Amino acid sequence: MNKGIHNFSEIGKLNRVLVHRPGRELEKLTPENFEELLFDDIPFLKVAQEEHDKFAKLLQDNGVEVLYYEKELAKALADAKVKENFVKEFVELSQIHAEARKEELTQFLLAKDADALVDACISGLFSKDLKGFAHDSLIDVVEMDDDSHDFASIPMPNLYFTRDPGTCIGNGININHMSTATRRREALLLKYMVKYNRDFAPEDTPIWYNLYDNYSMEGGDVLVLSDEIVAVGYSQRTTLAAIESFAANLLKNSGFKKVLVFDIPKSRAFMQLDTVFCMVDYDKFVIHPEVEGPLAVYEVTLDEKGELNFVSIKDELGKILAKELKLPAVDLIRIGGGNLIAAQREQWNDASNMLAIAPGTIVAFERNYVTNDLLDKKGVKVLPVASAEISRGRGGPRSLTCPLNRDDL
Repeated sequence: MNKGIHNFSEIGKLNRVLVHRPGRELEKLTPENFEELLFDDIPFLKVAQEEHDKFAKLLQDNGVEVLYYEKELAKALADAKVKENFVKEFVELSQIHAEARKEELTQFLLAKDADALVDACISGLFSKDLKGFAHDSLIDVVEMDDDSHDFASIPMPNLYFTRDPGTCIGNGININHMSTATRRREALLLKYMVKYNRDFAPEDTPIWYNLYDNYSMEGGDVLVLSDEIVAVGYSQRTTLAAIESFAANLLKNSGFKKVLVFDIPKSRAFMQLDTVFCMVDYDKFVIHPEVEGPLAVYEVTLDEKGELNFVSIKDELGKILAKELKLPAVDLIRIGGGNLIAAQREQWNDASNMLAIAPGTIVAFERNYVTNDLLDKKGVKVLPVASAEISRGRGGPRSLTCPLNRDDL
């Protein structure tokens, strides 16, 4: 059963996944803006697309149905009223302060059909693109100069990391409040897919967290460890207040019994939980060795009155995971094979960020050969993919995907 949202593990056979093929939005990155747009480098679009296409084909060859962001959103915007509401919300989230500019952008987007609208929203717009929709003012005349490259609508170069805006948990979904305003509109696209595209999600799909909730939370910090336990990283991108709100909604309105909070260092290198920790088999996890020392784990459950109960767990991570998953032991596989230099190099290129497509079968970037070889020796089947360009955005195969449907374990 591949339809609908059904995701009760990290490793169950993957049936359906949401991705975004990198597009023209990457060609609007420059050394002047890539820090603001959360990049450390500028990918070569042609090669990035080739790598992404091979990644998608690998998934398809292994029985995974691959859905694309732009196609699923266009389906949701086929209705004129829905499209109108989407444009209104999109413009409000676009960090535009001048009312005249908001109106220009609104009219420009409404004139597009659904496919062209989606493309414009994702790829970004320069002020000069709005010619013909501009008010007659000195400001607009200056900004509309043919040589002007100021943005009327900021591009979404991070969207190909589809894990962050949304997280499918059980039969429900998080439509995340992204930590930076630059990425907040990405979750808006997902909201409309969930709300108005019945091929994508059932009408009654629960929403555990919402992009308009007050605190930031991102999908790279959420791991579904079992049909009873969800792990969440308290990280640079996900706040404690968001975790508390999410845990309360999930535990009170689903069959999940527990949320484990992983307190990891708050830094760009350790951006989210899945950049340092990932589940690859029933009893195997990959981990960056530098987080083990400072890592603290907390348990969140409901008490007899239905209120949240928080407990600090004082034990080694391996023992905690074995106990929670009812296993005799778990194997923590340290990236880089115990070599600190290799671990730092491969973690920067997302050696901890792997996508399980079945128990013990994972997709990983081929460049992380030290860790991949170690996994192979541990009995984990590694399906390597090229990543010279797509890795420049700082995200691995797990980040490139939003799993919608997995088999139960």
